[in-house]
Amino acid sequence: MPPTMSQEQNGDPRPAGRIKILMVIFMVIFIAYGMKLFNMQILNGELYISQAQKIARRVTVIPAQRGEIYDRTFTQPLVLNTDSFAVSITPAEIAQEKIPDLIEQVAGILGVSRDVIDRKIPVQYYSLYQPVEIAVNVPFGAIAAIAERKDSLPGVSWQSKPLRTYVEPGSLSHVLGYVGNITQDELLNLFNNNYRMGDVVGKMGIERQYEELLRGKEGKETRTVDVRGRRVSGAGTTRDPPAMGKNLVLTIDRSIQTLVEKALGKRIGSAVVLRPTTGEILAMVSYPYYDPNIFNRSDMSAQYQMLLNDPNKPFLNRAIQSNYPPASTFKIVMTTGILAENAFPQDKVVECPGEITYGDRLWRCHIRRPGHGWLNLHQGMAQSCDIYYWVVGRDNLGVERIVSYARDYGFGETTNIDLPGEIAGFIPTPQWKERRFHERWQGGDTMNMSIGQGYTLVTPLQMANMVAMTVNNGLIYKPYLLKEVRDPITGEVENSAEPQILHESDISPSIFRAVRRDMRGVISEGTARFPVNIDAVEIAGKTGTGEVGLQNRWHSWFAAFAPYETNKPEERVVLSIIVEAVNNWEWWAPYASAIIFQGLFANQTYEEAIATLGVLYQPIQGRRE
Repeated sequence: MPPTMSQEQNGDPRPAGRIKILMVIFMVIFIAYGMKLFNMQILNGELYISQAQKIARRVTVIPAQRGEIYDRTFTQPLVLNTDSFAVSITPAEIAQEKIPDLIEQVAGILGVSRDVIDRKIPVQYYSLYQPVEIAVNVPFGAIAAIAERKDSLPGVSWQSKPLRTYVEPGSLSHVLGYVGNITQDELLNLFNNNYRMGDVVGKMGIERQYEELLRGKEGKETRTVDVRGRRVSGAGTTRDPPAMGKNLVLTIDRSIQTLVEKALGKRIGSAVVLRPTTGEILAMVSYPYYDPNIFNRSDMSAQYQMLLNDPNKPFLNRAIQSNYPPASTFKIVMTTGILAENAFPQDKVVECPGEITYGDRLWRCHIRRPGHGWLNLHQGMAQSCDIYYWVVGRDNLGVERIVSYARDYGFGETTNIDLPGEIAGFIPTPQWKERRFHERWQGGDTMNMSIGQGYTLVTPLQMANMVAMTVNNGLIYKPYLLKEVRDPITGEVENSAEPQILHESDISPSIFRAVRRDMRGVISEGTARFPVNIDAVEIAGKTGTGEVGLQNRWHSWFAAFAPYETNKPEERVVLSIIVEAVNNWEWWAPYASAIIFQGLFANQTYEEAIATLGVLYQPIQGRRE
C-alpha cells in the first residue's frame, strides 16, 4: 500500500535505508573490482602481460629440409630438395556456411578439382583450428593470386615447403622409397617424437629406414600480429632457423645400377649385385618399378590407386619381398652337404637314363633326353642332372641334413638388410609337413627338395648371400645399403658403416673350394658355357629353372660370382638374378648376367657390353638349363 501523506510528513525511514543498502552494495562491487584490478595489474601483472603477448604472437613453423641421398661416389645425387610452396586451409577461421564457396574459389586458383580439397577437408573437419595442407608443389603464380585475394580468403595460408625430388630414379625407386604426409596411425606412433599433422615422413625404402637421420629439425618464426592476423609494424620478430637432416651416401653404384636395370630390361624379376667381402649392395633392381616423384603432385591419389591395383605389383621389391623356389641353384647347397658329410663319394658315378620311377610316378630329368649317362658329383653339378641329386639326396644325404645345410647358408631367415619389409623365405621340414598337412614326409618330398623344388622358397638377396658364403669360405656379411652419414653443410663424414658378420659356418674351406670349382664347371663345360663363358672375366655360377604350376612355365635363375680366381678378393662381386615365369620364356637370366659381368669387368656401359657380346644379348626362345 503506498505511503500516506501523513507518513511522508512524519519522515518514514524506509527510503533512506534502501539508499544506504544500495550504496553498500555499490561499494562492495567497487572494492571487489578494485582488488581484482590490483591483482591483475600489480600482483600478477607479469603473468597477464606474458599471456597477452602470446595471444598477440603468431608462431609459424619453418619446415626443415630432409637430408639428401647420394650414390657411393658422393658425386651422383639420387634424392635432392627443390624450393616449392604448399597451401593450407584452417577451417575454424571460416564461417562454416562459407567454407564450400571458399573451397570452390581456392580450387579454381590452384587448378585442381574441388573433390581433391573436399576429401582433405571433410565436413567433420570444419571446426578444426589446425591448418590442413591441401596442395603441394604450388606454382608461384597461384601463390600470388591467393595473396591478392587475402582479405576475401580467410583461413587460407601458404608456406615454403621443400619438395623431395628423385633424380631419374628408375629401378632405384624400391631402394630409395618415397615420402608423404603423416597419417593418423603414424602420428599415434610418432607423436612423442615431435611429429604433427602435415609433417612429411618416409613411407618406404631408405626414406623410411633412416627417417630419423633424414628428417632434420624444424624451425620457428614468431611475430606479433593484430586481431586480423596482420603483422604489427615495429614489433619484433624472432626466428629459430631449421636444421637440415643428414646427407646419406649409399653403397649403390649408379652406373652399375643402370647397367643391371638395362640388362634385366622390362622383364618382371629382380637382380642383386653385392660385394661378398663386405656385404655392400652395389645394385638392387626390381621390375616393374614406379616413379616416386608422383607423390609430389596434388592429384597423386588416382595414380597411386592405379599402382596399387596393378597386378604386376610395382611397389613390391622383389629382391627382398618375393619368394621363389630356388630350382637348380639349390644344388650348390646339395653339393656342399654331400662333400661336407662325405655322404657319397664325389668320384662315384650315378647313371642318368633320362627318367626314373619312384613311388607311383615317373621322374624325368628335364635337362636332357634320353639322359646324361654316368656322372660323378662334378659332372652332375655342371650338367645340372636332376637324377644324380634325386638319388643321392634321397638315399644318401637325407632331408635332415639337407635342411641343416640350407639353414647354414641362411635360407629361412632374413638377412637383416637395412630396408623395411624383408621376408624370410621358407625351408620345410618333416615336422612342418605333418603339422601343416597332417601327412608324413615322403622320399618324393626329399627328391623335390634336392633340386630346389617343392616347398622351399628363397629371395634373390638370400641367393646372393648363398654365393657370398661360398666365396668367403663360410662367412656371410650382413648386406647393407648405407655407406656414410655426412654433415649437410660441410660434407664431413660423421659415421661410416663397417662390415658386420651375419653368419660364420664351421664347414672346412676345402669344401668351399671344391664347390667353387664345380660352379666354374657349370660355365666352362656345363649348362651355361654358351651364354656366360665370356672373355672379360672368368665366372663361376649355377643356372636354375624353377617350374611353376603345371602349365609348362619356368622361372629363370642365375647365381654367380667373378672373378673365379683372384689375388684381390675385394674385387669380387656376386650376382643373383631371376626372371619370373610370367615373362615370355627365353632363359634370359644367364644372358643378362653375361651383359652385367661384361660391363663390370670391361668397364663398359650396357650399350658397349652388348656391342661386344653380339648375339648373346638377344632373347633366345626355348632355351633351358
